[in-house]
Amino acid sequence: MSRIAYDPVKDRFASIIRNSRMLRRIFYALLDLFFLRSWHIRKILKMIGSGLDSKGEWKLLDAGSGFGQYDRFILSKFKNVNITSVDVKEDYLRDSEHYFSQDIKNNRIEFRQADLLTFDSEERFDVVICIDVLEHIEQDVRVMKNLVKVLNPGGYFLMHSPSHYSEEDAGDEESFVDEHARPGYSKGEISDKLTEAGLNPEKVHYTYGFWGHKAWVLSVKWPMLWFNKFGMIAALILLVYYPVTLPFVLLMNFADLITANPKGNGIYALARK
Repeated sequence: MSRIAYDPVKDRFASIIRNSRMLRRIFYALLDLFFLRSWHIRKILKMIGSGLDSKGEWKLLDAGSGFGQYDRFILSKFKNVNITSVDVKEDYLRDSEHYFSQDIKNNRIEFRQADLLTFDSEERFDVVICIDVLEHIEQDVRVMKNLVKVLNPGGYFLMHSPSHYSEEDAGDEESFVDEHARPGYSKGEISDKLTEAGLNPEKVHYTYGFWGHKAWVLSVKWPMLWFNKFGMIAALILLVYYPVTLPFVLLMNFADLITANPKGNGIYALARK
């Protein structure tokens, strides 16, 4: 089984969309469409954000914001939110500052470079999201504790990560994804670590179950392997490939969204302080 190196592919896409707002909008739409975790995370954010937004101004910390796709969704969905978006990659942050320049002027969002292992802030937040970040960090509980410190009492912590079932994709190799510090979490492990960090887990749910995993193989795994092998030439292949597979991928993603998966290659946890 070939291993995926996500970072080089992500960096290639970042260089392509860097100077074009239109390409970045298209890129965000594609991330929301193809990545099942985005379906689950947006569903939860709608649930917890609607109540907070109805009460007035609230603050959200995006810990490890990457391309900023969740920031875009949150700003478009909730009028009273104020976002602090942090990441370790300075070039990604500068790209986001360019794209969100008007929102920055309106004091709706700010971007900071930060290492989550040493993160601290005088601000306090009502929601902290940490999406597909903790699997990259060996000292994950230390990061959770840092994030809990800046969370208001009763505040929400939402994370997503690969689960321990993702090891099944590794075959005989140590890890399917090069940049991960661990294969993923089980429900018990992530619940214990959240509790150790000072949180009360409210819901822990497997994503990328039977149907979601099949959708991921078709829409993400194979295309990413092609990009690793063929570079941007793979984009030409996908112009033919995606129109054929997309309807099936969307149906399988929806099936995963409404299914209580007994197992899955991804996992999310919603907890409160």
